[in-house]
Amino acid sequence: MMDGVDDDPELVAEAPAGQAEDEDSSDSPLQVEISDALSEKDKVKFTVQTTTSLPTFKKGKLSVSRQHEEFIWLHDSYVENEDYGGIVIPPAPPRPDFDSSREKLQRLGEGEATMTKEEFSKMKQELEAEYLAIFKKTVAMHEVFLCRLAAHPILSQDRNFHIFLEYDQELSVRGKNTKEILGGFLKSMMKSADEVLVSGAKDSDEFFEHEKIFLLEYHMRVKESALKADKMTRAHKNVSEDYIGISTWLYNIGEQEYSKLSRFLQLSSDMFEKYRKQQGRVASDQDLKLTDLLRYYVRETQAAKDLLYRRARSLVDAENTGRALDKARAKGKDVQQAEMQQKLAMHKFDSLSTSARQELMDFKMRRVAAFRKNLVEMAELELKHAKASLQMLNNSLTALQNC
Repeated sequence: MMDGVDDDPELVAEAPAGQAEDEDSSDSPLQVEISDALSEKDKVKFTVQTTTSLPTFKKGKLSVSRQHEEFIWLHDSYVENEDYGGIVIPPAPPRPDFDSSREKLQRLGEGEATMTKEEFSKMKQELEAEYLAIFKKTVAMHEVFLCRLAAHPILSQDRNFHIFLEYDQELSVRGKNTKEILGGFLKSMMKSADEVLVSGAKDSDEFFEHEKIFLLEYHMRVKESALKADKMTRAHKNVSEDYIGISTWLYNIGEQEYSKLSRFLQLSSDMFEKYRKQQGRVASDQDLKLTDLLRYYVRETQAAKDLLYRRARSLVDAENTGRALDKARAKGKDVQQAEMQQKLAMHKFDSLSTSARQELMDFKMRRVAAFRKNLVEMAELELKHAKASLQMLNNSLTALQNC
């Protein structure tokens, strides 16, 4: 198995396409990348390298080792900070999950005795490639998260982010215990119910009302599209795996023949083996350029929805302080305190609204650019694969005819 992949020049693949193109930081004072990573049985260690000219850092070049839980800690520190209430917080990278690939490799090892040597070798190559692809995407997702933070003019200045990049020891971040997980679940349930109530109210600001309606529909459509794209990618992978069996079967029969038919069968076997690799490349490109993009924007759109929720919640708080002020004036008691609370609530709401407006416009530009870039690149790759398949078919037919 590939649990010890390290210092591999192919390790960090292209970031899930369309997510990092706006994070081109060649001229940025803060540049972050994951140079390599090490996959162990129950964790992945990422080597995070930083190049910066900011005076807040002690060195211009930094390198630290971080685990997934530390990325989650960093994300949560942003979400829980009210100062960032008016910002679309970049979604946390998904937890590394290699269990499925490991189980397939384990089952393959157990069934080795029932396979021919060639079939076992091909299946092993296929599964190892699948494992490495997942590993590369995991690394890329974590890098995208850091690049989004580094590129943001406000989030990049966060003290916890600087600690994450600079502190060269473990952050000693622990996972949540059962009580905290339960508390988080109940809080999420309450937030969801509250979100439904808040989202049902019409916003007096036309811009935010339009954004709310659009994002609710958009999030649902992107989520559905991600599921369908994943299904399409898996279908291509299944076809690729089926070609292994056909190729092996033809090869084995050809080995037992001692006539011109033997050559014909071997050529046919080679043809299906080439198609297997071709289908594998098609599936990988579709997964990277389309499925991963959709998965990412499911999470990023949810982050945009969370921003709208925080703004709506802030408006409710401001309205509540307004009603409290009216009661205080009616009673002639604690009026000054109520006025101060109402003033602070309105200032918070206005500030959050100003920031949220710009963030949502930036999100739209980033989203449109990402989809345009990815779809163009995927179309080019599809044409490239189609031409390669046609050429392969022509060559194979010519070879079979000559045989």
